[in-house]
Amino acid sequence: MENNYSYAEFLKAVGKNSSSMQAEKMLNDIYIDLFLNHIHREQTRTRLLEEIDAALDRNDKPTFMQLTDSLQQLDEKE
Repeated sequence: MENNYSYAEFLKAVGKNSSSMQAEKMLNDIYIDLFLNHIHREQTRTRLLEEIDAALDRNDKPTFMQLTDSLQQLDEKE
């Protein structure tokens, strides 16, 4: 899911009159990629929070620490 779109590539696509469809496709790809990344991040965050709650209920400190570290790393990526 990790596509690296460059601004220069986009400008090239937009700059060519005959390739406005290419520029539109590239923009759609960017929006779809951003949307999917957002959905994945939110689902991962929700799953981690549920697992953290379960670890607290079990009084499982090692798992709790590992899961909170994972959640912190996910939040730092935003």
